[in-house]
Amino acid sequence: MAPHISSGEYVLVNTFAYKFAGPKRGDIVAFRHDDGARAVYIKRVIGLPGDRIRIDGGIVSIDGTALPEPYVRFPDRRSFAEVTVPQGDVYVLGDNRAGSEDSRLFGPVPDDKLIGRALAGIWPPADMGTL
Repeated sequence: MAPHISSGEYVLVNTFAYKFAGPKRGDIVAFRHDDGARAVYIKRVIGLPGDRIRIDGGIVSIDGTALPEPYVRFPDRRSFAEVTVPQGDVYVLGDNRAGSEDSRLFGPVPDDKLIGRALAGIWPPADMGTL
């Protein structure tokens, strides 16, 4: 998620955020994509249930419309096949596209794998602030 979140940075996560409402496009979420995995991933929600996601030369399109992504500093120019996000899932991508493990590799993330919404960096102090 560089440059917004650095590897090893501590992040405050609202674990109640998705108990009453689903994630929104643009939310930064924390999740585990494998059962029993210790690693917690933090990625941006790009696709919601029913969305058709296509990536052509690094340009993300949702239902045929290019998504403006000013937060991507390190783009990935590869293309990926179109995916329709299933009900109860979200499609997530890292802001550091060139070096991110995300839905392009492991597919959409089920809502029940979401831990919560990332709110702020809290450690180290130099990185403290909202996301």
